[in-house]
Amino acid sequence: MPPFSDPDAVARYAEGPPRQVPGFHALQTMATLLLAERVPADGRVLVLGAGGGLELKAFARAQPGWRLLGVDPSAAMLKLAADTLGPLVAHVELLEGLIDDAPDIAFDGASCLLTLHFLPPDQRLHTLRQLHRRLKPGAPLVVAHHSIASDVDGSAGGDAYSDPTVDGSRQRWLRRYAAFATASGIPAVDARRAIDAIATRLPLLTPQQDQALIEEAGFEQVELFYAGFTFRGWVGLAG
Repeated sequence: MPPFSDPDAVARYAEGPPRQVPGFHALQTMATLLLAERVPADGRVLVLGAGGGLELKAFARAQPGWRLLGVDPSAAMLKLAADTLGPLVAHVELLEGLIDDAPDIAFDGASCLLTLHFLPPDQRLHTLRQLHRRLKPGAPLVVAHHSIASDVDGSAGGDAYSDPTVDGSRQRWLRRYAAFATASGIPAVDARRAIDAIATRLPLLTPQQDQALIEEAGFEQVELFYAGFTFRGWVGLAG
């Protein structure tokens, strides 16, 4: 069963990011501030991968005048987002679907946090281009997700990512991700399973590849603003 349709996984979702993503709450604050540099007080913001509602809640609290559209393919995660938002849901429209299902209007800004790492490069580029298409010229896009250097030899995989005797770049950083998760309260066995799953199931790109895709999609002045172990975050402006 896909993780975001598993009722137990959905119910536990809000516990995960703060324990798995270094500086998770600061990342949300930074995303808010970067958007606010150019999004007016009554601007429209597209939030892609909004299931769970954590960034929607952060944005709505910090900028009560923003009109937020949260898009996610999981109905269960959108239900969780509505529950997470509580009274703040009045500031938000929730839409079940993918980026192609979002209205083709000119938004003042957009975010896509902890989402793009699920997509292979061609779908990732398509998603970025569709985000660009829906933004006003000069509007900001903020993205953050797993983005890890390539392995030295490119040959290891599976349980090798949990093996301290294997020391390719990607293995080393995934072990650090697991160490952070364990230090934050996640059982060590679950953290080891997580990095093996990330290594074998996610279409991971390097930071250089990720930035190149953002620029290829039409964004300019693309800048790295966040780095936390296996995660990277960029801000760019629609050209």
